[in-house]
Amino acid sequence: MESKGEIDLQKHAKDIVNNLAVIFRSAQIHDAANVAVVSSINKFTPMVNRLIKAEGAISIELVGEYFFVNGSRVKFPSEYIVSFEFLANEFTNRGLGSITFSDSIDVNDMQTLVKTFITSISAPEPLEALMEGMQNSERITLGKIRIQKDDEDVEVDARMAVKKTYFNAVSFTKGVMKKMSSGEKVNVKRAKRVVQSMVDQLLGEHELLLGMTAIKDYDDYTYHHSVNVSILSIALGQKLGFPRKMLLDLGLAALFHDIGKLDIPPEVLNKPAELSEEEWGTIKRHPFWGVKAILDIRGIDRSSITAAIVAFEHHIHHDNTGYPKRQTAAERDLFSKIVSIVDQYDGMTSARVYSRTPLTPDRALKLMLSRAGSQLDPILMKFYINLIGVYPTGSLVMLNTKELGLVYGSTDMPNRPKVLVIMDSNGQKVDGYLVDLSRKTKDGRYPRAILRTMDPNKYRINLAEYML
Repeated sequence: MESKGEIDLQKHAKDIVNNLAVIFRSAQIHDAANVAVVSSINKFTPMVNRLIKAEGAISIELVGEYFFVNGSRVKFPSEYIVSFEFLANEFTNRGLGSITFSDSIDVNDMQTLVKTFITSISAPEPLEALMEGMQNSERITLGKIRIQKDDEDVEVDARMAVKKTYFNAVSFTKGVMKKMSSGEKVNVKRAKRVVQSMVDQLLGEHELLLGMTAIKDYDDYTYHHSVNVSILSIALGQKLGFPRKMLLDLGLAALFHDIGKLDIPPEVLNKPAELSEEEWGTIKRHPFWGVKAILDIRGIDRSSITAAIVAFEHHIHHDNTGYPKRQTAAERDLFSKIVSIVDQYDGMTSARVYSRTPLTPDRALKLMLSRAGSQLDPILMKFYINLIGVYPTGSLVMLNTKELGLVYGSTDMPNRPKVLVIMDSNGQKVDGYLVDLSRKTKDGRYPRAILRTMDPNKYRINLAEYML
C-alpha cells in the first residue's frame, strides 16, 4: 500500500518540474531578485519542502527525453509541454542531469541556484561553472547527465509502446471500415479507447508518435491516412492548449473525417487517370455520406455529432469555396479547420493511385502556405508549421558534412533539428546514427548544418526502415 508521501509525490511531480521551468524562464528575462522570479520561487519552495518532509529528499533528473522525480517518470498534461521541453533543453545545454534538494530550502537557496544556472550557460564549460557556483550549498546538489543502458531501455520501451499504439489504431480503422462497408454496426466506445491511447502517447512520447506519421503505406493508404490525420490533429490541438477532453473529441473526429469515402465505388476512388465530371461529382458527395455513416454508429453522443460536422466540413475552404457548397458562409467548426490543414498535409506527402510521387514535407508546407487565407486558416497554419518545424520529421536532408540524413525530431532551434544520418560523407550507407544539429562544440561552433532538402524517391529511401 502506498504511503501518503508517495501519493503526494506522484500527484505533484509534474507541478514541481513545471514550476522549476517557470522560475528559470522568468530569470532569463528578469533579474533573480525580480518580483516575477521571487513570486515563482515562493510558489515552488513550500511545495518542494512538503515533499522533502514526506520523502526525505527530492531529486529531479533528466534521463533521455524524460524527467524523473525520485526515480519515477513524470507524465505531464498537454498544458505543460512547453515548460517540459524548455527545461529539458536547458538541462541538456548545460550537461546537467539532476538537481537534488536534500533538505528544506528557502528563497535564498533558490536565488543562488537560479543566478548560477542562468550565468553558467555563457561559460566555456557550463556544467563546471554550475557545480562550482553551487559547491557551498548544503541543501542543493547537482549531477551530470548519466548515459546508461537503463536509458536505452527506457527509450526502447517507449518506442515499442508508440509502435503498438500506432499499428493498433491502423488495424482498428481497417476493421471498422470493413465492418461499415458490409453494413455492420460499429460501437463508438472502442473508437474512443483507440483515440485515448493516442492522446496518452502524445502527452508522453510526443516526438515518437509524430515520427510514426512520416511512415506512409501505399497499399493501405486510407487507413494510415485516417490515423495520421488523427495524430497530427491531436498534436496541433495540444499545441493550441486544448484540454484533454477536447483532444479526445478532436482525435475521434479526425479519425472518421473520410469515412464517407466508403460509399464511393472503388473504380472511381482508385482511378489512376483524370476523373470525369460525373466521377468528380461522386467524390464530392462523400462528406454527406460521412455524416450518415457516423450517425449510424452505435452509442452516438456529443462527440459523434462533432465528428459528423467535421466529416461534412473538412473540404470547405477558409474562403467558403470547396465543397459541399453552402447557401450561407457560416463559420466552420474549429475542429474542421484543423482537420482541413492536416488532411491536406498528409495527403500531399503520401503516394496515392493518382499521385504516385508524393511531395516532400517542406514542399508541401510551402504550397500550403500559399493557400493560407484562401483555402486554409492562416492563424492555424502558422501554429501547424510551428508544430511540424521548418524541416518536418521524415524530411531527407543533405548536411554540410556531405552526410545524408532523415529529420528525426525537433529541437528549440527550428532550422537545427535532430537528424538520423543514413549515408556518410563518402556516400556509403550506414546503420543510422543520431546527431543533434543544435549542439555546439566546446569552442562554440555548430559542427553540422542542413544544406538543402532532398527527394527521397530518387534515393529509394524506405522511411519505415529507419523510423521504426
